[in-house]
Amino acid sequence: MGFPQRRLRRLRRTPALRRLVAEARLSVDDLVAPLFVREGLAEPVPIPSMPGQFQHSVSSVVTEAKRLASVGVPGLVLFAVPEQKDPTGSGAWDPDAVAQRALSALQGAVGGTLVVMADLCLDEYTDHGHCGVLAADGTVDNDATIELYGRVAVAQANAGADVVAPSGMMDGQVAAIRHALDEAGHHEVAILAYAAKYASALYGPFRDAVEVSIASGGDRRAYQQDVANRREAEAEVALDIAEGADMVMIKPALSSLDVIAEVRRTVDVPVAAYQVSGEYAMVKAAAERGWIDGPAVAVEQLTAIKRAGADFILTYFAAEMAEYIGG
Repeated sequence: MGFPQRRLRRLRRTPALRRLVAEARLSVDDLVAPLFVREGLAEPVPIPSMPGQFQHSVSSVVTEAKRLASVGVPGLVLFAVPEQKDPTGSGAWDPDAVAQRALSALQGAVGGTLVVMADLCLDEYTDHGHCGVLAADGTVDNDATIELYGRVAVAQANAGADVVAPSGMMDGQVAAIRHALDEAGHHEVAILAYAAKYASALYGPFRDAVEVSIASGGDRRAYQQDVANRREAEAEVALDIAEGADMVMIKPALSSLDVIAEVRRTVDVPVAAYQVSGEYAMVKAAAERGWIDGPAVAVEQLTAIKRAGADFILTYFAAEMAEYIGG
């Protein structure tokens, strides 16, 4: 007697059958590598809380980008660690800042082979660690901040960024950036909006990497997305698209799979997800202790993010996965 349910198990019987009927496929084309460039370095410096990741010099970040290109990774996103900080984060739009020098070097070395993206925020450059300038009462001044975001976007585009990625979660940031880019003649530079960036506890290793601490023990809950809310995240995504975002991002990825799935269902633009530093660090820490098979868990997690609907994934596993899963 044949049992209809056995049809499901029969199709799992061999690796070839499983591959043939797989619904979600993870490939190197889905991966974007976050990279850190730090001013004043001569050699790469390991990031202790993110094994396998480094603060790079301008020279070594170009070398790493060439390695990514050689294994088929299609894009990178650059974060900068400046030496000097001030209340307004003015180094973010300085044409001679390490970020702009690195973007120019990257575009010259791998432009056309890798999509060169630039994280666009002020927190790495402010002495108080917030993503914008502060008002007299200590809160972030939204309107003053987005004006500065426009200046940063133009500086990054002038330096060679193909895509700018505003991550500050300020109201109206996409519209302000699109206007500034267009006014400067950068009509072809795309915007990847951090549209639903949750105020997560998973960003700790990243803040180590960029050497950011928030003054007076503060946090960013007043402007980043509340982890309890999905409908609000969908509204944020819709607003960013209406303002001109070419792509939208949800962050962190694994704790936002429901949001990724709903956004993918309702919008037509590409949807990205960011597997953040804490998600990466937990896998690495458990693997170092022999508790899990690190690469296998990374593939499983990245496939789940892809299955939820992400078109591409920012992940610190990008280079490792490109070699592990192949093209």
